[in-house]
Amino acid sequence: MRRIPLARLILGAALGGLLAASSARAADDTKLPKVEWSFSGPFGTYDLASAQRGFLIYQQVCSNCHSMNQLYYRNLEGIGLSEEQIKAIAASVQVPGGVDDNGQPIQRPGRPADHFRAPFPNDQAARAANGGALPPDQSVLELAREGGADYLYALMVGYSDPPADMKMQPGMMYNRFFPGHQIAMPQPLQDGSVQYTDGTKPTLEQEAKDVVTFLAWAAEPEMVERKQMGVKIILFLLLLTGLTYAVKRKLWSDVH
Repeated sequence: MRRIPLARLILGAALGGLLAASSARAADDTKLPKVEWSFSGPFGTYDLASAQRGFLIYQQVCSNCHSMNQLYYRNLEGIGLSEEQIKAIAASVQVPGGVDDNGQPIQRPGRPADHFRAPFPNDQAARAANGGALPPDQSVLELAREGGADYLYALMVGYSDPPADMKMQPGMMYNRFFPGHQIAMPQPLQDGSVQYTDGTKPTLEQEAKDVVTFLAWAAEPEMVERKQMGVKIILFLLLLTGLTYAVKRKLWSDVH
């Protein structure tokens, strides 16, 4: 009887386990809803009105738990806010302002040059306030999650009551699009979570689309310029190709 090397047995068992786990994940996957995003495709741009509504949601809902450490208030110019609006938004929050004459930390109104105010002073405080779970920073969340904008949208609209035969862990919420379907974050949005000032009806789906548009912009504020530069480069290369071909035809026109 032929002996199989131990290393090969271990490798086979490991691969089998990986394949089984992969199959289990695939069987458990729920297909994400496909959403029409203004920023999709090579010519896509951000819907600034939607991004502004999304910032309102972040400001009133998400910022209670989630930080945006990569953004400064002055960056909001990129979604069409005026200098005066940005100053007012920054001044509406208190940010660390150094220490006083007694060495005690002080707070001051925010300025456009400040980072977005973090809801917690550190990760330990964030975990303590959220049952041990650390709310992720949302600066690049849209790029960091597989499925991108579609996944984040699905997560916002995917809360529901769990199936009758599913045992939920204490403090967990059911979400059909979250891996494992149990998530520590309570449902953040419902119909009417915010009041839009432009007359848009604040349904759950609309709110989810708006806040994801804002998060997509936050993750790639330079996307539109990058796409425009790409189009210019392609047009230049096409022109250069045409000129090169014309010169070649001219130089070789007398050669038979």
